[in-house]
Amino acid sequence: MLQSLCLRSLLLLLMGRHVYTQEQCLKASVNTCGDCIKSGPGCAWCKHVNFTKTGEQEAARCDTVAVLKEKGCASTDIENPPNDFVPIANKPLNNPVQIKPQEVKLNLRPGRPHTFDFEFKRAEGYPVDLYYLMDLSYSMKDDLENVKKLGKDLLDELTKITGNARIGFGSFVDKTLLPFTDTNVDKLQRPCPDKNEPCQPAFGFQHVLSLTKNGDRFKTMVARQNISGNLDPPEGSLDAIMQAAVCENEIGWGNSSTRLLVLATDDGFHMAGDGKLAAILEPNKETCQLVNNKYSKSNVWDYPSVGQIARKLEEKNIQPIFAVTKKMETVYTELSKLIPKSAVGVLSEDSNNVVKLIMDAYKNLTSEVIVVHDTLPDFISVKYTSNCKGGEKPSDRGKCDNVKFEKVTFRVTVTAEKCIKPQSFLIGPLGFSEKLKVNVSTRCECECDDTNAPHPHCGGNGKVVCGGCRCNPGFLGQHCECKLGQKDEASLKAQCRKDNVTECEGKGDCVCGRCQCHLTEGGGNFYGEFCECDDEHCEKFDNKQCAGHGKCKCGKCECDAGYEGTACHCAKSDESCKIDGTVCHKRGKCVCNQCECERGYKGLYCKTCPTCQRPCQQSGSCVECLAFGTGPFEKNCSLSCGHLKHNTVEKLIKSDCRVKDKEGCWMSFTMTELDGFDNYLVNVLKDRECPEGPNIAAIVGGSLAAVALIGLLILLIVKALLYASDLREWRRFEKDRKHEKMSGTNPLFKDATTTVQNPTFSGDS
Repeated sequence: MLQSLCLRSLLLLLMGRHVYTQEQCLKASVNTCGDCIKSGPGCAWCKHVNFTKTGEQEAARCDTVAVLKEKGCASTDIENPPNDFVPIANKPLNNPVQIKPQEVKLNLRPGRPHTFDFEFKRAEGYPVDLYYLMDLSYSMKDDLENVKKLGKDLLDELTKITGNARIGFGSFVDKTLLPFTDTNVDKLQRPCPDKNEPCQPAFGFQHVLSLTKNGDRFKTMVARQNISGNLDPPEGSLDAIMQAAVCENEIGWGNSSTRLLVLATDDGFHMAGDGKLAAILEPNKETCQLVNNKYSKSNVWDYPSVGQIARKLEEKNIQPIFAVTKKMETVYTELSKLIPKSAVGVLSEDSNNVVKLIMDAYKNLTSEVIVVHDTLPDFISVKYTSNCKGGEKPSDRGKCDNVKFEKVTFRVTVTAEKCIKPQSFLIGPLGFSEKLKVNVSTRCECECDDTNAPHPHCGGNGKVVCGGCRCNPGFLGQHCECKLGQKDEASLKAQCRKDNVTECEGKGDCVCGRCQCHLTEGGGNFYGEFCECDDEHCEKFDNKQCAGHGKCKCGKCECDAGYEGTACHCAKSDESCKIDGTVCHKRGKCVCNQCECERGYKGLYCKTCPTCQRPCQQSGSCVECLAFGTGPFEKNCSLSCGHLKHNTVEKLIKSDCRVKDKEGCWMSFTMTELDGFDNYLVNVLKDRECPEGPNIAAIVGGSLAAVALIGLLILLIVKALLYASDLREWRRFEKDRKHEKMSGTNPLFKDATTTVQNPTFSGDS
């Protein structure tokens, strides 16, 4: 185990060194060495007087060690204050010392964690105080009879283990107001249903016996107790637990003892807010209010909350054991999850197993070691790891199980986020009074070995402090070269205006041609060449700047490892962007648990591209070589067409693409887009559609037939026209003949215009 611990420590040390050598220096407002080391754990300062160039800001001296060396700064001139760890009290582990060290002093660089070992070993024979807190409602009648007999047995069993045990007793029922208890006068005095049975008046909580080593005394005092009663099933358990915890003097809790509080009940519990049912509005104030050993504020203060109980038990180092009936086991198991170092045991019907139950719970509690801290100063964080199984990962509390009397080691890592005043806090195992006191201060100034004399580097008008000039009154500038009231101030002030607008953005003073920035309202600095930056106005989430998972730098969030988003509000994870095992279909990035699609893709997972078309024509040559082994890519098909996967099929239900190959044949195929860009699955129809050669006989025969048909059509048309013309003339002739018969003259006959007589003609034949 020791070898494993040493190896783990070495790895952590090496990892830590790696972190610091690789860490960036995020400079803010840096004018001095002190400003630099406050900027972050990765920042160092070069104190060589000639490191900066003329006109270069002093912030150039501040950077990582690696960058400063690269710029020519010698190791001896680099100011990089480390963390300091000083053990103040470091007694060895032995009875009764159970923790080591007992007090330490830490002087931390802001942002740079420091880890040290915290050891614990349980002392044998450590005193045990057990306070038995019993529900005396009427349903616990049989249990009370058995408890009256168990005092000496329980004390004997504890003494066997520790050699030093004490036992005490208290009881409770509930508030004596409706609806919790019957407020009839007679019922308040005798709340038990059997009038012949010994019964004590209703009450909230009463302290019966302070912690004692006298088992007979316990038996005598408990024997005097009688059962009582109330109305509703839940009891005033939390009222009783609170008083048993805060009334330390009355109960008699020891300062150096294991404190056990056994709660025996067969029902649930009222909690904060239930008091309103009885018009009780004043919250529980977590103070001891015992008058004559009875809780005097039972009917005035509300029940405490579970959170109040958990906090108060942890504060008082009290470990509760809930001895409850089987039907209440689930309720108190859930309650136990909210209270560190608590246990639950199941009582038999008459509580005759209570001694065994308590001893088993005690052994379980003592075998578990939980190391926690009290309230931390602002800007201080603490993490724990351990040499126990499952304790390797940093956590807010250290935990080891199955520990007996061997030593266990916890590694405590303390980090100061900012410069703070010296403060302290306590670390220790739950259930034990011994605590480690951790005194914390911060290293926020450099310790350069400078003289107090005027220096030539500062023109004799100032002294050198960590490589930079601190000018005498009346002088300004990088080398104290400017004297107050000198001429040509206008040109110097012009150098402080960005884009010739406001001088130093209105957030600083122009001194010798350079901006000296003011403080912000939050106490930080404006910074930048023109005081344009600050670290107090970044985007918020859940009312926390950068969601508490990053740092504000110049108005933008710089997220811690594992977080992203403009406000560092998203844990880095691809799970919300995954579908079918891929992130955003490989067409975008998962940013802040959402897909940011690329190249025109849209949708929740970048599934579709409304403006994209299937590259049918562009893929034709690849389809030809993949499916048929021909085409321009025939010789380097696998190299040129690796973005396509293909299948040859007998039949296509639907053809997305139809492309001609180099022989003029039609290829039919479908393209299904796969994850990523330009990545497709192509299903190609096995048979191509190729054109057939010309049929000469058919062409010639068809041509002659066409010519003959055309000639015949022409003849028929001419014949039809002639027939129509003849028919028209015939009808006209028939019409004229009909007219002749009616008039007796032939309308077609006309007499000669001139008649010539032949004088020689006599008319004789």
